[in-house]
This record gives sequence, C-alpha cells and structure tokens, in this order.
Amino acid sequence: MTDIKKKKQVDRNRAIDPAVLDILARELPVDTAYDRYLAQQPQCKFGDTGICCRICIQGPCRITPKAPRGVCGATAYTIVARNLVRSVTGGASAHSDHAKHILLTLKALLEGHAPDYSIKSSEKLHAVAERFEIPIVGRADMEILADVVALAMEDFTRMGSGKVKWIEKTVTPGRVEKFNDCNIMPTSVFEAIASATAQTHVGMDADPVNLIFKALATSLADYTGMHIGTDMSDILFGVPKPVYTEANMGVINPTKVNIAVHGHNPLLSEMIVLAARELDDEAKEAGAEGIQLMGICCTGNEVLMRQGVPPVTNFMSQELPIMTGAIDAMVVDLQCIMPGIQTAAECYNTRIVTTSENAKIPGAHHIDFNSEENALEQAKDVIRIGIDGFRERVGSECSIPDIKNKVVAGFSQEALYELFSAINPEAPIKVLTDALKSGELRGVVLLCGCNNLKVKHDESHIVIAQELAKNDVLLLATGCAAGSYAKLGLLSSEAVDMYAGDGLKAFINRLNEANADNLEGKLPLIFHMGSCVDNSRSTNLATAIANDLGVDIPKIPFAASAPEAMSEKAIAIGSWNVAMGLPVHVGVVPPVTGSELVNGVALQIAHDVYGGYFMWETDPQLAAQKLLEALDYRSWKLKVHEQTAEKFGVTASTAW
Repeated sequence: MTDIKKKKQVDRNRAIDPAVLDILARELPVDTAYDRYLAQQPQCKFGDTGICCRICIQGPCRITPKAPRGVCGATAYTIVARNLVRSVTGGASAHSDHAKHILLTLKALLEGHAPDYSIKSSEKLHAVAERFEIPIVGRADMEILADVVALAMEDFTRMGSGKVKWIEKTVTPGRVEKFNDCNIMPTSVFEAIASATAQTHVGMDADPVNLIFKALATSLADYTGMHIGTDMSDILFGVPKPVYTEANMGVINPTKVNIAVHGHNPLLSEMIVLAARELDDEAKEAGAEGIQLMGICCTGNEVLMRQGVPPVTNFMSQELPIMTGAIDAMVVDLQCIMPGIQTAAECYNTRIVTTSENAKIPGAHHIDFNSEENALEQAKDVIRIGIDGFRERVGSECSIPDIKNKVVAGFSQEALYELFSAINPEAPIKVLTDALKSGELRGVVLLCGCNNLKVKHDESHIVIAQELAKNDVLLLATGCAAGSYAKLGLLSSEAVDMYAGDGLKAFINRLNEANADNLEGKLPLIFHMGSCVDNSRSTNLATAIANDLGVDIPKIPFAASAPEAMSEKAIAIGSWNVAMGLPVHVGVVPPVTGSELVNGVALQIAHDVYGGYFMWETDPQLAAQKLLEALDYRSWKLKVHEQTAEKFGVTASTAW
C-alpha cells in the first residue's frame, strides 16, 4: 500500500462513532464528507485566518507582509472585522428565516388558511403574552395569538426608532442597560441584517471596533429571531417534555419504510409525523411492517423533543445512513443539508425530497411546501414517495450497523422547572441556585454547535462533556452537540453512573427521587434542550439564575462551549452569548487570527465591556480545564461579593 493510500485510510476515519466507522470501513461507490475533507487539504491559510477579502470584484485581496493592504486600502483588521460581521449576518439570516416561516404559518392560522395547524400550548401562549403585558383575561386564544404575532412581526420589521421587545423582556435589566449604553440594541431583526450588510460593503466602514460592535448588534438580532422561533414553535407544536427513545443507526429497521427528516424547520416534520401515523396501513399494504421515522440534525432534534422520533445521526455523517441501503426517503427542509446526499442517494436508490424554494438540490424530488392550506396532504405525498422506495428496495441487501443507545430528551426550560418544582414548588429556580451556592454543582455549561472535520467527529463533544460531568458541572445541550450525546449514550441515566461526579450525581438523583411518579424513567447525564434555534432556552435559564442571585449574567458560574463549531450560525450564537456575558469556548478557531486587534477584542477586550469573552482551544481536555477555571473564577468572585455585601449590609454589586 502506498503512503498516499495509508494517509487516506487514516484521515478518512475522522470520527469516534462506531456506526460511522462501520460504514467508512466499507468499499463505498461514492465519496463522503470525510473523503472530500481529505481532498481539500491543504486548505487556504488566507481564508482560514480571515485575511482574504472577496467583498468586491477587484479582489480577492490577500494580506501578506509584501501586500499589507487590499486594492482599496483595507488592512488586515478591517478585512477580518468585515468578514466577521458578514458571518454573523449569515447566521442571523438563517435563524430569522426559520422563525419567519413559523410566524407566517401562525399568521395564516389566524386568517383561517392553515387548517392542519392549531395552538398546541395555550399555556405557552399565555406565558408569552404576559411577558409583554398583553391582556389574556376574558380573551380567546386566537385573539391573544393575534397580538403576540403582531408584536413578533414588529420586532422583525421595525424601522427607525424603537428597540426589539423580545430582548428587553427576556434578559436581565443589566444586559438591557449594557446593550443600550453600547448602542448594540437592534431596532429589528431585518433592519439589523440589512444595515450590517450595507456597513460591510466596499467603501463603507473600515473601523474594526465599530464593525465588531455591529457584529454584536446583529448577533442580538439573531438571538431575537431564535427566541421568537422557539416561542412560536412551542405555541404551535407544544412545549417539549421528557421523552424516552433510542439513537444511532441501529434505529433503522429494514422491514419498515425508513424515512429520515433532515434540516431545521419543524413545520414540515411535524406534519410528516402525523402523516406517517395516518398512512401506516398503506405501508403495510406495500409489504412493510410499518413506517420508521428518524431524525438528522435539528429537524431531528425538533421531532425528538416533541414526538420522540429517534435521531439516526448528526450533521457530519448525514450521508452515511443512506449507505446502509435501507433509507427509502430523506426529506429535507432548510439549513445544514449537504448537496452530497443526492449523489449518495443515486447509488442506493434513496429518494431525496426537497421542500423549500431556497434549498433545492439538482436531481432530487421537490415538493413546494409553501402552502399552509394543504400541509398534511403534502406530507402524505412525501410518505408515499418513501413507500414507493420501499417497494423497489424489497429484496435488496441492507447493511445496518447494530449500534444504538438509550436517549432521554425534551428538556425545555418549562420541563426543567417542573422537575425543580417537585422539590421547591414556590421557587423552582432555587433548587439550581442553592446547588450552585453550596458547591454541590460547580457550574452550568451549555454544549452546543455543529460538527467539523478539522477535529475528529464527535470526539471533542464527548471528551469535554465527560470531563465536565466528572467535575460536577450541570450540562445542557442543543443542536448537533446534542446529536453526538444521543448517538453515543450520554443522554441516558446509565451515563450518570458512569461519568457524573459525586455532586452532579447527587443533584440528578435528588431530582429523580422527587419526580419518580412523574417520569417514565430516570434522568440523563446531559439535558437536551432542543435544536440550535433553541439556544435561547439556556439563556432564559441563565437569566433566571442571575435574577435569583440578584446579579447580572457575567457574575454567575455559567459558560458555553461549541467544541466543533462549523457554520455562520455558530459564529452568531457565540457572539450573542459573549454579549450576554458568558465565557464561550470554541473548539475550531474561527477566521479572525489574521488580525491581532480583532482576535484580542474577542479573547480579552470583550470581557472588559460585556463580561463575556471567547476562548479558542482545539484540545478538548484543555478546553474542559479552561471552562472549569472560568466557572471557578465566577463562583469565587460571586462568593466574595456576597460576603462583602453581607459584611457592610448593602446589596451586592451587579457589575463585574
């Protein structure tokens, strides 16, 4: 075997999931993301450090010691800052587009044009209305919903004066004051995105600090769109509660019609679940034992959280379930969908069904899922495409890795509060804050983000989680990070016994005992809070902790980590978490290191202004230690401030 072949064999297996490795070990008729990553080496260092400018067509301009300025005179710090703003804008655009579709469906429901949808959670509707002082007494739910939707639409489209209400009413008073003082409180989602794009056009803003502030303002627009998307999805589809299922490729059943839902938008996938139940008899008439639905990426997270649909894999390995030969259809909506799935599907007779006008793939089936009036019928069309695929597959060889793990998911903030209420019904959040103050819990960390082959697939997620768990950190998860934990067994009660430190184990077991009559089984090591659009759920929890302790978010032992960050959405999410005042670890260094100034702002100066800051660390063991140090520093400082306040009989300072 040549050295090249040896290198390919080693590098191709950039994963720790045994199901993924099982498929990669085969002779495949088509390349995968793992092969294409290898083919891209070495990757461009100019792009990697952010010093390549393609904003106008005089370029691309690449900054070097011999050419320290672009054609227009832009320096490295301007180029890196502009690229950062554009990345955040791309992420905010994706999340706001998601939320826009949810809002428009609710608007259609109000107008009588969406008969297949309904309000599934009056409680969430009323909670959102009360947050904004919208009257609910003596009013019908549809009347209340009309006011909530109108306010959300205004936060999307407001121009000129005014500020986003969804931020003002969901974060601490200290954060509202900080955002206003720094002039980064957005007027509306669409205005922030449009002005950020204009500000980075050729011949516009060259001030790196001003550009970074614009990136943070746009990231807050991203937070707004995400929060609205989560709130509206909860109203429309129900607030997630604990569900018990399984994950990984072993959930594929060769005797059933196997249909994977993939993407990010629950509008279609919720209908797919309903349609699959109604068409189960049609599948049996075709010779199948029934219909097996499974999820990929955040659409998978959405239907997992609300419907208990098992996850089959996450972003990086989305092509591999097709290569089992048993996937009859993969229906995709939007975001994080690799074009490579169509090439794989053509080799294995899988039907790819695209459903969004702005996310088409050449060669795929397309059902234009833009009309709310016949949503269920369109979902049935998708299911029937899968049934046709099964008919053609019967008798074909399938090779499915026999690997799956137990999963407990569905932990919205409301679900967590219900667990806490079994111990302290008067003040549920005190169950958590008391554990933090006593030292039983060392802190709270949100594990989020994507997959990225610059690190070994799933490894950083798993290593960091295990290290934090044994050090008594309460762990929350969203997005493809949560997908890693589902596939590899960390969303199970068994993982508590295997990995939790004594303090974390005691905390979880106390919740288990108090909720024994209300849960189907025991609680998991990591609390799955939803898709990447649901990251606002963790911020709501951080806000509640801060408010209960009487301080602002930068003082509490709470951090975030994106061990395998990949997309513009991850950059946007990380940026608003920094603005919220959290230490944010990123396990793949983003393209900012080409400017010491911009990199320094992200790593150090941001803390001076907002209390939050980035930490770049590619080694997962070191990353876990840095997160623990950040939590310990905050716990120590919080204790010192409380002791000082008690000594002098004053209120603890909310500053940091």
